[in-house]
Amino acid sequence: MRFMIIVKATKDSEAGVMPHEKILTEMAKYHEELQKAGVLLDASGLQASSKGWRIRYSGEKRTTIDGPFAEAKELIAGYTLIQVKSREEAMEWARRFPNPALDGKEGEIEVRQLFELDDFGESKAVDRFRKMNIA
Repeated sequence: MRFMIIVKATKDSEAGVMPHEKILTEMAKYHEELQKAGVLLDASGLQASSKGWRIRYSGEKRTTIDGPFAEAKELIAGYTLIQVKSREEAMEWARRFPNPALDGKEGEIEVRQLFELDDFGESKAVDRFRKMNIA
């Protein structure tokens, strides 16, 4: 089972304030523990939304919207991707995640399970994804 631990953006992360050494040290320790346990698949921080864009769809029409985006609490600042045996194991790891907010301010993470190809049943389209070996 794969789970994504999503780090919610804050006003500081959206302002481009870089994490200080204490948070980086805590995050490094946590991710080393994930790696030693053999459950870490990927992890990264994301640049502020001011450096990004969105594509809005209306039927076949596509509109590009440049950042920044107003509601920081709705944005993602980073993620960690893990593969574990159960939802309970994912929850145990998530509870150990360091507070991602600067200087001990309020922070938030969200954990979501990823779909596996087997969740979709058999189809030609699913077979095409299997051949890509990406999920």
